[in-house]
Amino acid sequence: MDCKRALEETAGDLGKAEEILVKQGIASASKKATRSTEEGIVESYIHSGGRIGVLLEVNCETDFVARTDDFKELAHDLAMQVAAMAPSYVTSEEVPDDEDADSAETVLMHQPFIKDPSKSIQDLVNEGIGKLGENIRVRRFTRFSLGE
Repeated sequence: MDCKRALEETAGDLGKAEEILVKQGIASASKKATRSTEEGIVESYIHSGGRIGVLLEVNCETDFVARTDDFKELAHDLAMQVAAMAPSYVTSEEVPDDEDADSAETVLMHQPFIKDPSKSIQDLVNEGIGKLGENIRVRRFTRFSLGE
């Protein structure tokens, strides 16, 4: 129904309708941000060649959502992001005072998404929240690299 309503509001303009739906997803994500996230999965990713590996914990509200393909795909994309970009922290709240908390290099949620640099990892998670209807939180990750 949301798609139909967005198309009616924009007189059939697909681009504008998509923008409306994205804004609705972001609003939906902010409403769900305070909900408890006790379920989820630990995603593993080993980069080809076996020289880089990642373990990433992503939480959601229910085990039902944690078992969906969309949630698993989101977790996999996040693990690939950690392998590729080597962030040090999940959020800017974790960054010590002597480091730049807004740096896209060190904070996962501020980094541009490797598959689509026009959106940040926070945008990707917000889209997942809008799509799955539950709060989603990246809790922690560990990145392993041979020789480091």
